[in-house]
Order: sequence, then structure tokens, then C-alpha cells
Amino acid sequence: MSMTADAITHTVLLGIVIAYFLTRDLSSPLLLLGAAATGILTVWLTELLYRTKLVTEDASVGIIFPLLFSIAVILITLYGNNVHLDTDTVLLGEIAFTPFERVHWGNYDWGPAALWSTGTVCLLNALITGCLAKEFKLSAFDPLLAAFYGFRPVLLHYVLMTLVSLTVVVSFQAVGAILVIALMIGPAAIAYLFAKSLQNMLIYAVVIAAVAAVSGTKAAFFLNVSIAGTVASVIGLLFIMTIITAPRIGIVAKIRRRRYLRIRCGE
Repeated sequence: MSMTADAITHTVLLGIVIAYFLTRDLSSPLLLLGAAATGILTVWLTELLYRTKLVTEDASVGIIFPLLFSIAVILITLYGNNVHLDTDTVLLGEIAFTPFERVHWGNYDWGPAALWSTGTVCLLNALITGCLAKEFKLSAFDPLLAAFYGFRPVLLHYVLMTLVSLTVVVSFQAVGAILVIALMIGPAAIAYLFAKSLQNMLIYAVVIAAVAAVSGTKAAFFLNVSIAGTVASVIGLLFIMTIITAPRIGIVAKIRRRRYLRIRCGE
């Protein structure tokens, strides 16, 4: 799943580029639709290649991901030189500039556009995952049993990947692909090392992401460096610290367990 999320964060650029060439408007909602469609296409092509049994699942991601992303980069290089659309913006982003792009309707300023777009997708994610929580959990842990109960795990998988694509797209302009990957994978990986249940893992992941975002932003302002890069670095440092100090499977815990076993065997 982490490889798939990484692939989607990059390949949706192709959908954005194609949609822009069709509309010539960077604010067009078709950019969101094109990016979401490309994310779904990425998942579909990856699954199609994997089901041939000629390559492994991670290899299929490794083939589709650079192919679609490279096509997007080539299109930007050839036809987008005079357009404010570049790979640096997509990869790095700049959170500090998001408050300056506002939503104006009528005679009122309704706030940052990024707040409305990400808030809408956040509510959509909460609504769908809340309604399909049981189905998602069963399909993730036992797809055969889910199919037996008629939950259609393949359809649920594509629903989940669609939500991932939408989340990635609305995050592009604000934070860029690097921070999207870090926040989608890092906090969950850290929480996995601590949590004993899925519910606790979800809570820990949200808390860890919030702590990393706040502390990383403060550190970036203090050091006068990239906010996205600093937040991603904080997540990486937290993961390294967790690997070392995790109570059950951390390096320190394993050393103590081995020492205890040696002492017991010596007795």
C-alpha cells in the first residue's frame, strides 16, 4: 500500500498536465478530475500487470510509476515552458503561500482555497470510511472472507484508491508530493510499532502527524528552511527513534530480551 500511495502521489501529475492542456486553466475543477482518474489508472494498470504473474506486485508498481510520471515530465518540458506548472512545485510545494490564494464569492472573502479543498476531501474521507469501516477492515485483513460475505473487496480497493488519489491531488499545491508521502506513510508506520489494535493505531497516527506538522513548521521558521522538508525530516527522525525505543519490537527491547534469555540459559 505504501508503494502504491507513493506511485499515486507522482503519477497524478500526468492527469493534471493533460487536464490543463485541455482547459488552459489552472483553477479548473477538471484538474482534480483528471488527477483522480490518473490515480485510478495507476492502480488499475498496476493490478493488471501484477495479475499476469510475470512480475511481483512491487515490481509492477516500479514499472507503472516511473512510466506515467516520466510522460508528465516530458509533456511539461515540451509544451509547458510558458506555464506556471513545474515539477519543483509538485514535489516540494510551499505551505507558507497557501493563505494568499483565497476563495472570493460575491463580495466576501471565504478564506484560503486550500482550506476549502482539503476540508471537503477530509469530510468525504471521513464519511466514506465511517460508513464502510467494517467492509474496509475485513477486505484488508481477509479478502476471501470479505468476498464470501458479499463485500466485493476489489470494488472496495478501488474506492479506497480513489480517496487516496483525491487526497493527494488537493494536497499538491499546498505541500507537494514529498510531504504527502511522508504524512501518508510515516505516522502510520510509527503507530504500527506502538499500537496493539487498529483503533489505537489510527489514533496514534493522527497524533503523531499533528505533532510532526506543528514541530516541523516551528523548526522551519526558526531555521528559515523549507517547511515541507522540515516536517518530513521530523517524521523521519521520529521513525528512527521509534525503531530504537519501541517497547515490543524496538532495537533496545530486542537487546534486553536477548540479554535476559542468555542469563536464563546460563542459570
